[in-house]
Amino acid sequence: MTTATRNLKRFFSQYKVLALLIAIVAIWSFFGYITDGAFLTSRNFSNLLRQMAITGMLASGMVFIIISGEIDLSVGASLGLLGGVAAILDYTYHMPMAVTIAIVIALGIFIGLFNGYWVAYLRVPSFIVSLAGFLAFRGILLGITKGTTVPLDSQGLILIGQGYLPIAFGNMLGLVVFLLLAFLTYRTRSGRAKHGLSVAPMWQDIAKLVIVAVVIAGFVTALNQYEGIPVPVLATLIILGIFTFIANSTVFGRRIYSIGSNLEATRLSGVNVRLIKMLVFGLMGLMAAFAGLTTTARLAAGSPSAGTLGELDAIASCFIGGASSRGGVGTVYGALIGALIMASLDNGMSMIGVDSFWQMIVKGSILLLAVWVDVISGAGSER
Repeated sequence: MTTATRNLKRFFSQYKVLALLIAIVAIWSFFGYITDGAFLTSRNFSNLLRQMAITGMLASGMVFIIISGEIDLSVGASLGLLGGVAAILDYTYHMPMAVTIAIVIALGIFIGLFNGYWVAYLRVPSFIVSLAGFLAFRGILLGITKGTTVPLDSQGLILIGQGYLPIAFGNMLGLVVFLLLAFLTYRTRSGRAKHGLSVAPMWQDIAKLVIVAVVIAGFVTALNQYEGIPVPVLATLIILGIFTFIANSTVFGRRIYSIGSNLEATRLSGVNVRLIKMLVFGLMGLMAAFAGLTTTARLAAGSPSAGTLGELDAIASCFIGGASSRGGVGTVYGALIGALIMASLDNGMSMIGVDSFWQMIVKGSILLLAVWVDVISGAGSER
């Protein structure tokens, strides 16, 4: 192994998030320069984050699938099907919005658990199960919509994808998030000190909080300069918080990592591996439901082509964000940063008129590079 390779391995093992953030700054700077600043306007930033939100919802569920050592190729088709069901319930059957949302969420969880049952209990490889779902769900969508776009009537549903938070509420939300992070930092320091563990110097935590405060202030200010924080972005941030808590602070989350790291040892320790895997697919179905509702609301219609290649964007986001192809490694915030990178590339290349086939080539190349970095950095042996 050459010195350069060892240095690259060490850098990506220790500073994955920093490397991703540097990549985002480089991408935004490049497209900002090429578009004479149009890419960096508040309006485009808002559109970029709304575009990222849908992929981010899928990636939040997909990262748990990948951590557990499985894959789900059906989420794009599930998104389209669930969004189409929402449009049909609203436009054709005039269901109340709450009923429509409840049915779509229940159906999404059922689809996820159905896939998980085949994988966990019937032992069919997840690649085959999800590939079958990819074909079947897309076919069902074409059948129930008859290949035509179904409009939405409910303004409440449309607001899910097109609404914005009031500016005052957005400012208050940013302050609450910062205070929550400050409290968690204090609690972590106190807990480590109480148990006699090493505690980072105070100045390091203060510096981190200052950086976080600047980022939150910049984020809220940029969005408020347009129309406020988009509702889908708020939903994605809530999902980020909940799923990060699940991954880091619950027995269920720790068992997902354990299954991906060493399935047999986890099974022998008494963990119900089959149930955990099925529940992970259930979470993926829930995220597909949220993404389907958001997509249909954003388009104000259920489209038979909705969610096309959505599964590939979600999988690529997870790997770009640091998930390992061998399982056992990954974070929700990493997957969302990966989704932001994918959305930034899509948005920027579209703005400068790059042909769609080149966009696919670029994204495929970046996915390959991300997995190569995982291989050389030995990420599969680290959490």
